[in-house]
Amino acid sequence: MQRFVLLAAMALAATTARPALAQAVAEAPDPYIWLEEIDSPRAMAWVEAENARSLAVLERDPHYAGFYADALKIAEATDRIAMPRLIGGQIANLWQDAGHVHGLWRMTSPADYEKAEPAWQTLLDLDALSAAEKANWVWAGANCEPVAEKRCLVALSDGGEDANTQREFDLASRTFVDGGFVLPKSKQWVSWETPDSLIAARDWGAGTMTASGYPFVVKRVRRGAALSAATEVFRGKPDDVFVIPRSFADGAGHTEVVITRGITFFEAEFVRVTPGGTARIAVPAKSELKGLLDGRLIFQVNEDWTPQGAAPVKAGALVAVDPAGKAAPEVIFTPGPRQSVDSDEVSVTRGHVLAAVYDNVRGRAMRFTRTANGWQQAVLPLPDNAAVSIVASDRTSDTAYLSVQSYLLPTSLWKVDAAAATAVQIKQTPARFAADGLVTEQFEATSKDGTKVPYFITHRADMKLDGSTPTLMTAYGGFQVSYTPHYSGTTGKLWLERGGAFVVANIRGGGEFGPAWHEAGLKTKRQAIYDDFAAVAEDLMARKITSPKKLGIYGGSNGGLLMGVELTQRPDLFGAVSIQIPLLDMLRYEKLSAGASWVGEYGTMANPDEKAFWLRTSPYSNLKRGAAYPETLIWTTTKDDRVGPVQARKFAARMKEYGLPYLYYENTAGGHGAGANLKESARTIALEMVYFQHRLMEH
Repeated sequence: MQRFVLLAAMALAATTARPALAQAVAEAPDPYIWLEEIDSPRAMAWVEAENARSLAVLERDPHYAGFYADALKIAEATDRIAMPRLIGGQIANLWQDAGHVHGLWRMTSPADYEKAEPAWQTLLDLDALSAAEKANWVWAGANCEPVAEKRCLVALSDGGEDANTQREFDLASRTFVDGGFVLPKSKQWVSWETPDSLIAARDWGAGTMTASGYPFVVKRVRRGAALSAATEVFRGKPDDVFVIPRSFADGAGHTEVVITRGITFFEAEFVRVTPGGTARIAVPAKSELKGLLDGRLIFQVNEDWTPQGAAPVKAGALVAVDPAGKAAPEVIFTPGPRQSVDSDEVSVTRGHVLAAVYDNVRGRAMRFTRTANGWQQAVLPLPDNAAVSIVASDRTSDTAYLSVQSYLLPTSLWKVDAAAATAVQIKQTPARFAADGLVTEQFEATSKDGTKVPYFITHRADMKLDGSTPTLMTAYGGFQVSYTPHYSGTTGKLWLERGGAFVVANIRGGGEFGPAWHEAGLKTKRQAIYDDFAAVAEDLMARKITSPKKLGIYGGSNGGLLMGVELTQRPDLFGAVSIQIPLLDMLRYEKLSAGASWVGEYGTMANPDEKAFWLRTSPYSNLKRGAAYPETLIWTTTKDDRVGPVQARKFAARMKEYGLPYLYYENTAGGHGAGANLKESARTIALEMVYFQHRLMEH
């Protein structure tokens, strides 16, 4: 007994000493704070030097020119599908190619759209506008007045930032409206209240932006009045994440303006704007608003809910809610235990709700119809076991356009008649790579806690099971985002055709199996996400598909954080790691760019338990001198005003300080992505593929 007590005391002393040491190291003064000054001359000189060093390695590689040419050819291909948007009964599209780097916003009729060569009419030439205004305009969308749909607010971003300017555009004359609405650069959300008034959340001056850098004050802007004369409609709180106003109109003539007050990234209060003021809508905080049908707001509810006087609602369900609260909520659809409704793929037509529903990460399209006997459902006749996206729908008709794709199936576009529950394929993207001899399989890995984690692998059918296959693996693992099957021409052309395998891991943190799958990896439970990813890597090796020196991984944004954690926790599993536009310094992430908005996902350093978790997990704080890390590629963009470039910069600087092998590239344009235009995106893809080719196929 005495020996047992002594050993226990020694163990306790060891466990208490190590965190204290880790905390002292992690919280030592940060020598790279100066790299957080995004555009400072010193920081940009560092970027220029790092770019020169890394590009000298990557662009001089004999594979680079061919990779770039192939990636650009795929990106600029004129035979790709011009994805439609329905505006006023017409088809609109934003098109980019070699001759239109910034893009053409254009329009045609639905009948003409179905032709092989539609007769497009140009609405706005962004290249000409950029040249005339000496700007690097990147298309950020068009928000059209929802009833007449004759005028739109066109949003333009300088270089790809989230911040944008908005100007009123007349579709008939194809010009910006002289004396029309203009909202200068801001992170902003603007919606139409009437043809002559807007509801806008933006930077109204000091004290109107949250700690996350988003607006929390909503004002009414009237036609002909100065922006300074806007009157306040709603005010959130400075510690909210954001406040977003949205306008809805349905086929029966109902209209609603709803303000979403984002209390956290996942919890919100929904407020109607009425002639008498504002009124809260009775839905749970973890809900997402999807549309308006027959006077009812369509929500996806992400927590169990028992409405007053109604039956319980399961998390993940679609629900129709009376905005005024006079009628009980109606359950539209409840997914099963291995099902989920893709939260990004729910839309409304004149008389129906459309949704992409996934069963074990295999998708199908469903139609839901409100009847006197409740909501009826039907499966639309589209290919199963693929990814389904609702590209466009029209409140004035039951026409919708849906796309279908999988790892080996190029994207196709289907025209859907929601009333008849019929679908016909109208367009097909040509294959971008040779898929003969390739197969896609789905396997499961067992994570550290026993959870079964599915993953897809695309590979040659005659692949040798000797651990020799160069393999790329990716995942996201956060924010309830589902990583569904997708067709990537560049991955196929530059990797699969060369004998490589490609893996997507559907780890926890995503939405593949509904809210519970996401919440299993929140905050201090996040190690489960990282264990899931490592488990898939180990399963690939147990099946003798690949080996550590042949396995490369990549991910961006939250997926970039995943890559940083895998690098620092399990460098023994990987031969190459590409960290894209990442979060990496989790002890300071709340203070950087929009970081404060993600406390609901990652936790806060003000909470001792959550801070303790990140002290032992944050990649920037847990790099080790002398560790056997594979050479790492880190890339980001200067114009990213969401995550920002600074965490990638600091991580690279610390790797350099520790004498660790890395390459760093920072695109000085482009927002939270690979580039501001097709050429920049193709360049980034080519650089990354050169890195993987060298690390995995030539070693």
